[in-house]
Amino acid sequence: MKTLRNYFLREFLTPLFFTLGVLSFVMVLVGNLKRIADLVINKGVDIISVSKLFLFMMPYIVTYALPISVLIAVLLSLGRLAGDNEVIAIRSSGVNIIKLVLPFIVVGAILSLALIIFNDRASAYAHYAYRQTLTQVGLKNPTAAFEEGVFINSFQKYILFIYRVDQKKNKIYNVRIYEPQEGKPTRTIIAKSGEFIAIPEKKIIKLKLVDGTSDEPDLENPTNFYKLNFKTYFMNLNLSQGNKGKLDKKPKDMTIKELQQEINKLKKEGIDPAPLITQINEKINLALSCFVFILIGAPLALITRRREKSINIGIAVLIILIYYPLIIGAAALGMEGKINPYISMWIPNAIFAAIGTFLTIKICAS
Repeated sequence: MKTLRNYFLREFLTPLFFTLGVLSFVMVLVGNLKRIADLVINKGVDIISVSKLFLFMMPYIVTYALPISVLIAVLLSLGRLAGDNEVIAIRSSGVNIIKLVLPFIVVGAILSLALIIFNDRASAYAHYAYRQTLTQVGLKNPTAAFEEGVFINSFQKYILFIYRVDQKKNKIYNVRIYEPQEGKPTRTIIAKSGEFIAIPEKKIIKLKLVDGTSDEPDLENPTNFYKLNFKTYFMNLNLSQGNKGKLDKKPKDMTIKELQQEINKLKKEGIDPAPLITQINEKINLALSCFVFILIGAPLALITRRREKSINIGIAVLIILIYYPLIIGAAALGMEGKINPYISMWIPNAIFAAIGTFLTIKICAS
């Protein structure tokens, strides 16, 4: 049985490492080719800085490339074994199908646990280092302070949350602005849309909000607020925080421990931390997709029994096209609080794990 297990693992690990290498390179190159060309040709950035950017991109790419590589590898390896009737021969010798799949499941579990730690530490550190490198080469744009789906702490006095940003038109949509005040309730401004004009030399962004409400203090009792509806509302956001140039961390730059500290801070200030809770669960569930892809990929490979690489890769692409939109949708629902943020990110993995378990039981019963 040990010989058989080692044979199966060799069949699995070879396409895993090959696919991971190719996929990581393609994702880095294709996703960032335009930006890299602009850095080198138009911005005159030296090759060392560009190489550092490449290096810091890799951990974030691995977060997605490794699970996809696991799925492709298990489909290719078991698909070939099943297509050559080796699986039938092994089962005819009295070996249970579970024992055939178990080594893959164990490897998937190990990779998922390792990726949780990797996503929490290496990926967060690399994402922050990537932003620092961009700042160091003088490419930081004040308008980049606006980012979709995260709490923005780049401005004095205010905390922003924006659901959609159109950088080309300098517009933002579904805006929430919080102004924590010591000893008083947190002031809140909500608007359907807004426009901004960056003034880099003064580190100020002029913001025009459209169609919204604002909590305004009661002059007779400053601890109380009343709600004011507005068609347009103007305010200045100051980018300077007096932190001597230190770059603030965004949620993707934070470890789970740092995110939890930020969640506790937001709760004390009366701000819903759903986006940060979703971010923690996203880190964990993207890592667990290695295990889930093994659960669903192994029985599919045994059922289809096709050794052709194109067919197995096609099955992998179909699974990916279903899985990742579900992840994106679950993240959006969790951030907006429409589904409990502690639960939303677990839904896609739960669905795929249930399907995989069902298919495995069905194969064992046949």
